[in-house]
Amino acid sequence: MITFNAFTTLVIFSILAPIAGAVSLLFMLAFEREINFLKSENTKVRLEKDLQQSEYMQLNQQIQPHFLFNSMNLLLGLARLKKMPELIEVLEHLSIFLRFKYRVKEQLIPLSMELEHTEHYLGIQTIRFGERLKVTMDIRNEDVKRGLIPPYMLQTLVENAFKHGLEKKMGEAHVTVILSLADDNNIVLTVKDNGVGIQNGHEKLSDGHGLTNVRRRLGYLFGSGASIALSNNPDGGAMVVASWPFKTELQQVIK
Repeated sequence: MITFNAFTTLVIFSILAPIAGAVSLLFMLAFEREINFLKSENTKVRLEKDLQQSEYMQLNQQIQPHFLFNSMNLLLGLARLKKMPELIEVLEHLSIFLRFKYRVKEQLIPLSMELEHTEHYLGIQTIRFGERLKVTMDIRNEDVKRGLIPPYMLQTLVENAFKHGLEKKMGEAHVTVILSLADDNNIVLTVKDNGVGIQNGHEKLSDGHGLTNVRRRLGYLFGSGASIALSNNPDGGAMVVASWPFKTELQQVIK
């Protein structure tokens, strides 16, 4: 015979068991929902990152046809004038330049490599412009060459100086590249020219495809730690100043 206390316990258990089961079920459903949400968010973040990386690689591989057209015209002119030494020199510079363009896949490379790549670009422009071109490379800290830079960035800024400044101006053509390390351990890159300068209403970086490319790549890699500004050079012409953190290892940037 069941005692009163045992009966009471059985009744309470019969009432509480379904409630406890329902609470447990709700908890499990909520937990599963949270897990699915986190999985969905992780997938979303991963897809966004993959998309950004894909977009970055597309930006990395963009090449302006302007320089190639000018180089082809230069080669044609040298061939017609039978200037074989200059023709061979341009072909050598152009071959190395294009090989670099299509072989480099890294998101960041040492500044020393980018400087070498830019020198081949300038080698072609030196033959094209002749004695009226003066190029100044001012490396104020040799250690800065170990720092990482998005590939083609320096060359793009130098090319921009020619395309929008020097090619539109007669007489002497000057382009100056200054590289230094700031007190906050940022790399500071300045590219100046004595061209026509910035025309009214064209101060925005979005007005120049090459500069927009550089700004987007810097932002992708370094976020708010990077900056780039376009302005008129006080001595005449235009000036671009870019700044980003000094890093020597890709792992320090790509987390």
